[in-house]
Amino acid sequence: MAAARRFLPALVLAAALSLSSGCGKKGALIPPEALVPAPIGTLAVAQKGAEFQVTWTGPGKQEKGGKLEDLAGFLLYRRNVLPPAQDCEECPSAYKQLTLVDLDLPETVRQVGGLWIYDDFDLKKGQTYQYKVRSFTRSGAQSKDSNKVRRTAVTPPLPPVLEAAGSPNEVTLNFVGLPPEQGTAAGYNVYRSKKGEPMPLTPLNKAPLTGNTYQDQNVILGITYSYAVTSVATAEGQTVESAPSNVTEAGLVLPE
Repeated sequence: MAAARRFLPALVLAAALSLSSGCGKKGALIPPEALVPAPIGTLAVAQKGAEFQVTWTGPGKQEKGGKLEDLAGFLLYRRNVLPPAQDCEECPSAYKQLTLVDLDLPETVRQVGGLWIYDDFDLKKGQTYQYKVRSFTRSGAQSKDSNKVRRTAVTPPLPPVLEAAGSPNEVTLNFVGLPPEQGTAAGYNVYRSKKGEPMPLTPLNKAPLTGNTYQDQNVILGITYSYAVTSVATAEGQTVESAPSNVTEAGLVLPE
């Protein structure tokens, strides 16, 4: 009996070692949290026309720093920000899921390069909205909340009217817009793409143009370009753009 008691601890230890080592080559155990995607830190929102463009880039790493290889999609949430005495961001019902993005079939979003774009049209003038996004993997691991961004919906300026004409050295744009209904006018943004390609997200100009003419000299003979212009205003301390103007095509022309 005494011999059996001495033998039992050794037997338990051997069984424990067998379970921990498993079959084949030994390796370090990976904690489940190491496989979770890193939180997204690039969430942003801008108003363009009557919509909010909510944008973000996907995570490339796991929360613990390893390369993320099985990203499956995103969950985008929005909440209505209430007056301070009523607001409760931590309440369970504060955020509502706007969309689930499946990377195998991303129907509700657009992708431009590495940027994901959700167009939120369900807005009420004067209401402030706050957004957050999470990513998830094919194994079901879900990231922590991203950075949170908020914006108040305002009345955007009307789109301007655009004309474009080519010359041997440049393309000249002429445009005019009405004063904004809300806020103050800040200028215009010019967008350009090659004919048949979508317009980029960022304008040619670094700051809103205060004049009504733009000379585009960074063009190549033989290429036809598409142009659009937006009116820019400042309202509620925010910069807001109109919907795009009419799209006009132009390019360099040889002298007669």
